[in-house]
Amino acid sequence: MMMQTQNKMSGVAGAGLMGAEIALVQALAGHDVLLLDRDWTALDGAMARLAGLLDKGVGRGFYEAPAASQALSRIRPTVDIADFSSCGIATEAVFEDAGVKALVLRQLDEVLPPGAMIATNTSTIPISVLASHVGEARRPDFIGMHYFSPVSRMKLVEVVPAIFTSEACVARAYALAEATGKVPIRVKDVPGFAINRVLHMFMIEAVRLIEEGVVSVEDLDTACRLGLGHPMGPFELMDATTSSLCLSAQQIMFEAYGERFRPRPLLKQRVAAGLVGGKGRKGWR
Repeated sequence: MMMQTQNKMSGVAGAGLMGAEIALVQALAGHDVLLLDRDWTALDGAMARLAGLLDKGVGRGFYEAPAASQALSRIRPTVDIADFSSCGIATEAVFEDAGVKALVLRQLDEVLPPGAMIATNTSTIPISVLASHVGEARRPDFIGMHYFSPVSRMKLVEVVPAIFTSEACVARAYALAEATGKVPIRVKDVPGFAINRVLHMFMIEAVRLIEEGVVSVEDLDTACRLGLGHPMGPFELMDATTSSLCLSAQQIMFEAYGERFRPRPLLKQRVAAGLVGGKGRKGWR
C-alpha cells in the first residue's frame, strides 16, 4: 500500500454541474482545489455558476463566514491534468460513461503522488470495475463517493469501497464528506448502489403512470412534494439531472438486475427525441 499523503490540495476532474459543486464544497471546507476540464469555456462557465451560488448564500450557516467569502479564490481552474501532481485527493466527476471515466482514471493514476486518494463520483458503475483502471499500488486508495445533485444543497454521500479499498481510505472518505458538510453512509459495491436502486424504481413507476394516463406530469410532481414530502417531484428531478442520464442509469441496472429496472418506452422515446431537460433544454415540464 502507498504511504498516505497529508497534502491539503485537492483536485476535481470534470467541471460539469456535479464536479463544479464538489469543488465548491471542498473549497468551503478549506481546501485549495484544482478544477479540471477539457477547455476554458467549460471552466469559465463553471466558475460563473459557482459565483452565482455564493451570491445566493450557499455555504452560509455550516461554514465559517470567511471560508464562504474566500471559497471562489481557493478554486483554480486548469486544463492540464499534470497539475494534479500536487494533490492529496482527487475526485473524478466526468460524464457517466465507463470509457470516459477509465481514460481519466488512468491519467490521474499516472500524475497523482503516492498515497493520494482517488474518489470516483459515479452513480451506477461498480467501483471495483473502475478501480481496475488504476495500478495495483493505487487500489487501496481508490473509493466511490457518490454525491447527490445539487451538491451544494444535498447532504448525502454514498461511500462505496471497492474490493481492494483499505479501511484507512474509507476513513479518509468519511472525513472528507463530513468536512464538506455531508452525511456519509457506507454502501456495498453493487450496480446502482442503494439510493439509485430505490430512486429509479420510483421513476420507472412514475413514467408508467403517465403512459397509462393516470395523472399528469405536473400533478404527480405536486403530489410527491405535498404527499410524500419530497423537495422535487420525479419529473422535476429528471429535468434537473437530465432524462438521458436517468435512462443510462436504468439501462445499467436493467443489465445487472433484469426486468424490474427495464426503462419505460416513453422515457426512451423522449430521450431519442432530444427532450432530455437540463439547462435551457425542453424536458418533461
